[in-house]
Amino acid sequence: MAMTMNGEVQLAAPREAVWAKLNDPEVLKVCIPGCEELERTEDNGFRAVAKMKVGPVSARFKGRVTLSDLDPPNGYKISGEGEGGVAGFAKGGATVALADKDGGTLLTYDVEAQIGGKLAQLGQRLINGSAKKLADEFFANFAKAVQG
Repeated sequence: MAMTMNGEVQLAAPREAVWAKLNDPEVLKVCIPGCEELERTEDNGFRAVAKMKVGPVSARFKGRVTLSDLDPPNGYKISGEGEGGVAGFAKGGATVALADKDGGTLLTYDVEAQIGGKLAQLGQRLINGSAKKLADEFFANFAKAVQG
């Protein structure tokens, strides 16, 4: 099942500070809902373990994330894939862009993802609702981290 999502969030911090936090595994680990482990790898990416619950399906996803098209402090492309055992898999990518706005930084994102397995059987509305909720939670946490 394919899924797309996009959005923007205004952050009260300079672009360079936002860029630094977007590349800091300690900050990301705290911001990603359900994240249990996040380690930088030598290939411009991270290895992650996150526990997720989507509707009736709970799973621990293990995955890899890679950063590419790095353009500091303007943005990057993030792509990854995760395996959740019987729950299924998720893979996809997002383009993240940063721009100066109103004395702070406007972060915009475009996400494309594919999911399969039990998760894909839950239905588009439940998946999209859960994805939006996770994204909102991440960006609320990230805004706090940037301002803190």
